[in-house]
Amino acid sequence: MSVVPPLPLPPPPPPPAPAVALAPSVSSKKKLYQAIAEGKVPVEGDFEEARLLLTKRESSFRKDLQWVLCNKYVPSLIQDGPKCGLVALWMAAHLLKPVKTTSVEKVLQTAMEKGYTAQGEMFSAGDMALLAEEVCGCRVQTLSGGMIGGNAALVLKHLTEGRPILIPYDEDFNHEPCLRQGHKAHWAVASGVLLGLAQGSVTRKVFPTDPTLPWLHLSEGSAPAELPLDAAEEVYILAKQGKSLRYQLWKLETVAQSNAQLKEMDPQRASDGTQYVLPPGGVEEGLAGQVVLLYSQTN
Repeated sequence: MSVVPPLPLPPPPPPPAPAVALAPSVSSKKKLYQAIAEGKVPVEGDFEEARLLLTKRESSFRKDLQWVLCNKYVPSLIQDGPKCGLVALWMAAHLLKPVKTTSVEKVLQTAMEKGYTAQGEMFSAGDMALLAEEVCGCRVQTLSGGMIGGNAALVLKHLTEGRPILIPYDEDFNHEPCLRQGHKAHWAVASGVLLGLAQGSVTRKVFPTDPTLPWLHLSEGSAPAELPLDAAEEVYILAKQGKSLRYQLWKLETVAQSNAQLKEMDPQRASDGTQYVLPPGGVEEGLAGQVVLLYSQTN
């Protein structure tokens, strides 16, 4: 009887390929700023995040001035779609009445019903003011003619008294103001101000120094009327917008220049087939040189 030799064993499988670290995938429907914000929480408090900002930029502030920080915290909310103005309004409403605030969905629904928006966009400061009155119970003042010159004192007084301002501006890639003729039109809510005042303008008794930044005075619990706004030599605006959880610090002149030159919608956006609501005079008529000052019903 013949014996059949066993078949040879198959060669061993090749070693596995080395593992490749894959970058987290981002859904095609999810914007980069939304992905960056996932899993993060904003820093809360009137002065906490501002301290972090000032610590990082401490060398850029003149030491021959007295610096006073005024701010009222607004919560962060990342926008979904072109709703930057509605999100900014929602944030501001929390400052004015933090216990009960209308949802962003309700703000959008009302804006669409009133004909102020089609997709969530807001190209009219006047419509924004009406919307704030209708859904947030705010008293409003639409300021035209820009944020500097004769209007600067009103802007500073409003912020030092703890009230928010809605500001349209052109948004750069890092969310800061830029000059794009309105092609990157965006909304932010300003909730505070950093004032560089002439030496001797304030006292520690009225405006105590910050425990971590001894060159910084805080307005917490202080009477805004004690601030000599006409002694301000440098002014920064503390603001939030719907593409970041963080506060940003902008020079008043920088955001004022951006606000003043809003002229037209991005031509690519205007021709993309999407319906938008524009005022009769377009972006320039609706936004250029305008801001919306919000007041609570009681003050």
